[in-house]
Amino acid sequence: MTSPLSSRAPTLSSALPRALVALVAVALAVWAQWLPASVESYVANEWLRDRIVRMQASTVPETRLVVVDIDEASLSADGPWPWPRERVAALIEQLLGPYQARGVALDVVFPEPGDRDGDTRLALLAQHGPLVMPQAFDFNGALPLRKGGLSGGEAAATAGAAVPASGYIANHAGLALAAHTGNIGFIPDKDGMIRRLPMLTWFAGRDYPTLSRALLACCGPDPIPSSSAGSAKANGGPTDGMAGGDGLRRLPYSRAWEAYTVVPAADILAQRWPASLIDGKLVLVGSSSLGLSDRVATPLSASTSGLLVHAAALTAQLDARAGLAPAPWPGRAIAIAYAVLLTALVTYTVARLPAWANLAILAAASLLWLFLAWLTVPHDAEFNSTGPLLTHLFLLAVAVPLAWQSTQRQSRKLLGTLRQYVADAVVDELLRSNLRDPLAPRRGDVTTLIADMEGYTSHVEALTVEQAAQLTRDFLNCLTRPVLAQRGTLDKYTGDGLVAFWGAPLPVADHADQALDAALAIIAEVRAFNRVRAARAEAPLRVRIGIESGIAMAGDFGASSRSIYTAVGDSVNVASRLETAARDLPYDVIIGPGTAQRARRHRLTGLGEIMLRGREHSTTLYTLAALAEAAVAP
Repeated sequence: MTSPLSSRAPTLSSALPRALVALVAVALAVWAQWLPASVESYVANEWLRDRIVRMQASTVPETRLVVVDIDEASLSADGPWPWPRERVAALIEQLLGPYQARGVALDVVFPEPGDRDGDTRLALLAQHGPLVMPQAFDFNGALPLRKGGLSGGEAAATAGAAVPASGYIANHAGLALAAHTGNIGFIPDKDGMIRRLPMLTWFAGRDYPTLSRALLACCGPDPIPSSSAGSAKANGGPTDGMAGGDGLRRLPYSRAWEAYTVVPAADILAQRWPASLIDGKLVLVGSSSLGLSDRVATPLSASTSGLLVHAAALTAQLDARAGLAPAPWPGRAIAIAYAVLLTALVTYTVARLPAWANLAILAAASLLWLFLAWLTVPHDAEFNSTGPLLTHLFLLAVAVPLAWQSTQRQSRKLLGTLRQYVADAVVDELLRSNLRDPLAPRRGDVTTLIADMEGYTSHVEALTVEQAAQLTRDFLNCLTRPVLAQRGTLDKYTGDGLVAFWGAPLPVADHADQALDAALAIIAEVRAFNRVRAARAEAPLRVRIGIESGIAMAGDFGASSRSIYTAVGDSVNVASRLETAARDLPYDVIIGPGTAQRARRHRLTGLGEIMLRGREHSTTLYTLAALAEAAVAP
């Protein structure tokens, strides 16, 4: 018998479904580019961006600035925190004096007065030297935080593009006359990650720059003129090398942490560090000590010194001033254009190519987009890097299934012959596989299940012909339903039993487990049938099942006048012998070594070895552990 399949290009039932799918896919791509932070795709976008940023971070040394760290070693060498103010003043004096730093920014706030001499020296340095003093603004608004006295800033009637603050911790009044101050406060994302920095903060009618911007305004190679603060606030991107709305700028984190020169504060105090490595450079002074609680999470590290965040911001601004920052790209336009092209491609191919080809196109398109996102992330801080992937998921979830349904409707009539042998679910897979002749003999790995009724003659000898026929039909239903439900191929009925196999006409990786699933379901069906028979005072029936896996030839065999779809091979013969061997064993399911080797989802129990008829060597037998345990239960 030959298969009645014919080749025909599948199409969607009409142009309307394709147009609607394309319209929704494109709309989804556009919407994804302006998602609020509460949407899951926003979280996925940040996850992907973090990994791209981490992989792209350069290890080329940052030679324009130095980080002086009051680390654990410095605290151990010069005493625990808080240090006397005279020691802090001495540290800054060393940097500005013998070490000839261009300017120093301090990342430690002093809200309470300390020793008078130290505070006086700090105040003089802050008023007359290239020193930026810190003050930390609070942005969550939970508590009205007011501590110390604010200094610096420029008058601004409204917040404008700056980030409004709800409170602050500033230095004490003795340090309030500092000529330069910078904000060291952060605004973490919802996951606690520091990805953006408020370059300008608005509080009580004044704008305050962040620490790195204040350091550049004070002592950078190209200071920001005071009169340009408003312009910088409006379009900070070109000036500070970062992008974002409402005063927040996404930090590019273009340098890995190991690219920064980090000097222990103790080495500066003891003048152990070569002066040439600091001469003419900008210096940030802070602490990585866990005891000072200045640890934050960034895309580069789950825990790092908050001082390094300001170092990353300073690097971004120095790169922008030197023309080294990546040129801006229209990331959103790129993402939307990509999604439009993908939608057009899939809308065309989904109706003309088999399902696996469309899935391959979507998989390749996903990889291509990840590559484009890799290229675009450094050039655009605002576009949603995972937005086009939402379009991919939508096309996968809607367009491809829609084409499958259309393909099934158009081809089902052509596969009537195949349905005599194969479960409907398998037929549907054959439709999607687009095989030219699914019945053609093919060699493959299959699992064969052979089942029949024990003592059939004794059960039917006292019955009428009609009763015997009904018993046979009922019992065969108990065998057939599980085979088809588990996507098996029905080979033949053998009077009071059947032969079925898995792995053909379509190969499946878990064919052994599917056969074992069917065996368990057959046992359950027969038990349920026996309960019905017991209610009628009829004797229970026992099913015997043999299962074995191995290489076999499956296909359409026979003469031109009559043919059958079957499987032939050694493993099929072994399954028949195992079913026969079950009559002498207290287990309904006997499993061969081939199936035992391939089973992954079922626990088996060994039954020992037996010499099967027609075999040269003994065969190890197994059964399902659940059935073995039930057999020995009291």
